Formats: sequence, structure tokens, C-alpha cells
Amino acid sequence: MKIGIDVDGVIFDFEKELRTKAELYDLLVLNGTGVKDNSKFNLAERYRWNKVDGENFINKYFIEVSKKVNIIPGAKEVINLLERDGHELIIISSRGYDNIEMQQIAENRLKEENLTFQKYYWKVLDKLNICLKEQIDLMIDDNYEICKRLSEMKINTVYLRDVGKMKFEENNYLKEVNSWGGIYRYIYNKSIYKYKK
Repeated sequence: MKIGIDVDGVIFDFEKELRTKAELYDLLVLNGTGVKDNSKFNLAERYRWNKVDGENFINKYFIEVSKKVNIIPGAKEVINLLERDGHELIIISSRGYDNIEMQQIAENRLKEENLTFQKYYWKVLDKLNICLKEQIDLMIDDNYEICKRLSEMKINTVYLRDVGKMKFEENNYLKEVNSWGGIYRYIYNKSIYKYKK
């Protein structure tokens, strides 16, 4: 199976760490009242920060968080299992789009963790086109809008949903999970079914 994998919020716990920083920034720096629209993935939109406040947050925290963020529990083990099982693993990430240093940090962290992939797509704003180009059998992402779009285009998608993120109603092309164990179980069962046909 050809599997596309996002980086932030899927391999690295970037999103959770960034949400913590956003809460502190909103409260302690901006004297804000907290999340205004929980359905928004983008933090500036979620808190309804103005453009300057959003850019200040990015400039202050993105690199810092990228350098210290942990790998999501189970990610390394399951990625190694998927590789052992013969799946082709491809990174498809927007990381690096606004800042090349973010991409370099991610590449170095993946090397440090001995995680290798068959292909890497960085700075991707339209994951659908890459999934179609690569004929991806399954995409793993944590962004609600991306997962929704991919599943609507009949691309099998695993939505790695963290606490506080939008919920989906599952369908034939969309599976919602909350751990890498759930990801592996889904792929394992899907692979077994595929080869029994």
C-alpha cells in the first residue's frame, strides 16, 4: 500500500505544543479571552487574532517549538512496522512553506530518529494533487479540512484526531483514530482484507 503521512500533528507533536503556547500567548501577552472558534485549524483564526498578532506568534514560537517538540507516542514504532510490512511511505507536508528552516529542522529530526521514507514532499499546500499524482492508497493527516477534501475525492484517509479537534462522521473513505495503534490496526485490517480478495 502507498501511504502518505503528514508531519506536524501526525509524527511530531507540534500541534499540541503550539496550542499550549497559543493559550499562553493569548492570555498573558494579548490579555485575550481564549478560543473563539474551535472549528478553525489555524490558530490565528481560532483565536481571531489580528494579522500582526498572528505573525508575532509565528515569529516567536514556530522555530522554538519545532526544535524541541517530541515524536507522538507510537509513531516511530508503527512507522517501522509499516515499513517492515512492505508499505511505501511518503511524507506529504506543508512544513517549510513559510519558512525553510522549519523543513530543515523536520528533516534533521527524522534522521535523528532513524525514520526514512521513500519520498518527501515539503511545502505542499494542495495535498490532494500530490495524493493523486502519487496514487496514494491512504493518507494520514490531522487537519480536518484536508481529510474532508481527500475523502470527498475518494482517497482513503485516516484522520488522527486530537482532543478539541472537529469530529467526523466516518464513511467508506474516512477513518477517525486517536493513536498510532489505531492507525496500525486500521491499515493492518485493510491490508489483510485487500489480500484476501
